[in-house]
Amino acid sequence: MTKKMVNGVLLDMTAEEEKEFADLQKNEPSDADRALGALRIERNKRLTETDWTASSDVTMSDAMTTYRQALRDITKNATSLDDVTWPEKP
Repeated sequence: MTKKMVNGVLLDMTAEEEKEFADLQKNEPSDADRALGALRIERNKRLTETDWTASSDVTMSDAMTTYRQALRDITKNATSLDDVTWPEKP
């Protein structure tokens, strides 16, 4: 039986509370999902820093095009900030 703490006292959960607790755990993101989310946040930050190069009145260099595409593709190989090799910004 699953336990819960209420006012400093350890009590058994009811069947309904156990089901609710299990449902919440199913919807909780995994460590891998959190790691990938952190990777995407950093990737998006780096893309945002170069968004100005994609303006209609700016001709984007081939190097910048390649860099931005490498950033967009980063989640194909890396699964966390720990195992990513960031492309070099031109």
